[in-house]
Amino acid sequence: MGFSGWMGRGLRLQVGISSTCLLSFILYGYDQGVFSGILQDEDWKRQFDFPDAVRTGIIVSSYTLGCIGGCAVNVFVAENIGRRKLIFFSMILIIIGAIIQASSFHQAQLFVGRVVTGFGTGIETSTVPSYQSELCAPRLRGRLVSAELLFVAVGIAFAYWFDYGMSFADGSISWRLPIAFQIVFAAIVMVLLLDLPESPRFLVKRNRHEDATQVLCRFFDEPESSESVMTERQSILDAIAIDAGEGVTWMSLLKNDNVKTRRRTLLAFAVMSLDQATGINLVVFYIPSALTINVGMGASQAQIISGCVQIVFMLASLLPSFALDRMGRRKTLLTGLIGIGFSMMMIAILLSFDGNPKVASASVAFFFLYEFIFGMTINCAPWVYAPEILPLHVRLRAATLANGVQWIWNFFVVMISPVLIDNLGGKAYLIFMAIAYAFVPIVYFFFPETSGLSLEGIDYLFLEGGPASTPFVKAAGKSNVQNNPSMNLESFTDKKAIEVEETRVERAPAA
Repeated sequence: MGFSGWMGRGLRLQVGISSTCLLSFILYGYDQGVFSGILQDEDWKRQFDFPDAVRTGIIVSSYTLGCIGGCAVNVFVAENIGRRKLIFFSMILIIIGAIIQASSFHQAQLFVGRVVTGFGTGIETSTVPSYQSELCAPRLRGRLVSAELLFVAVGIAFAYWFDYGMSFADGSISWRLPIAFQIVFAAIVMVLLLDLPESPRFLVKRNRHEDATQVLCRFFDEPESSESVMTERQSILDAIAIDAGEGVTWMSLLKNDNVKTRRRTLLAFAVMSLDQATGINLVVFYIPSALTINVGMGASQAQIISGCVQIVFMLASLLPSFALDRMGRRKTLLTGLIGIGFSMMMIAILLSFDGNPKVASASVAFFFLYEFIFGMTINCAPWVYAPEILPLHVRLRAATLANGVQWIWNFFVVMISPVLIDNLGGKAYLIFMAIAYAFVPIVYFFFPETSGLSLEGIDYLFLEGGPASTPFVKAAGKSNVQNNPSMNLESFTDKKAIEVEETRVERAPAA
């Protein structure tokens, strides 16, 4: 998939890499949000025989079922194919699935189309964060990966308002065109990928050292002998040397080795679980249904309110996109869990006043608050934390599995939400309140701080004597490595590598 080099070098290439990753997450968000408005479309309901709550859950969650399959396949092929080719292939699957969905006349065809689209999305979402993380400066990594989640919110909001605009059209075009429109995003991503480089870390692992060096030269727009290229290359080699000493098998993910792979894999699973288990996709997929069934709004009013909620979600996601590295991962996660737990509790309380529409309508404010807090915290932090907490030798495999865990929770929430909304009413939101609060002590006691460190530098936190070398951890950011006199660097396996890492963090150029 080589091309002429029109993406250029240096800053221009870095912007091209980030733009491609961000556009792929707009597509992800669009796929997440597009069905929300369609579920209220009368032509769609007639076309598919007015599905009840259970059948609606099956149709909508079939997309997440495909995502789980995509993540599962990615586990077996990711280390052999490479990040760039996988993203390209995922776009092809998304386009095929969109065509099947947009041309559907029966539930079975719609189901198949959503599974195929989901399959591509599963590959995409388990590859793009790692690709972006491995092709950016450490001090900008949190900001750039967080921006991907901001653009998920952009995609969701765009889908909601596109659905609303098309709801005034007559006939099946009111829902077929919104479904088909995702092809536009996927096609643009495929064109941009033609001239983007492969991850240098992947190339080094495949013993393609010269190719990796050329990628670094192009990324920094500097010669091989430059300090930036040599330091980055040495950092990658140092990390691989540590990881290679452990050996790589499937059991490596659960091995209690020198770099604490098992614990770091479990941390990635846990952080991706809280991303979905706290109820976000009840709101993203079904808030129009929740507002009509639980609050008592009309369909058109519910769709307008839902669109406004998603705009708040998008605006809230701006903050971590610019400030996550200053906010810190732990503090962001803890603040988010407490805030969304409170929001879900208030929604449940206000909806418990049966027969009082004014009190029930007050719950809308807490739907807004939930989306605002989630967008500002949980929406971004897990997607940054999961790939960066993992050691290099299992990073893509473990990140893919962690993404699969996220999609399993996604499937579960999307599948049961229509039934919960129909049968439990306001009590349904207490479930997600309890889950959010249950994660608070888990994050506080077991999640180390990683903000400000490079991917290689995070490895050293887990080596003997490091701040994260024991299960119960304290915050451990860049300052701990550089400025904390109580931290005994002599106890690390490779003090020289730590010094190299400190230099690299200080001298890393802007992406």
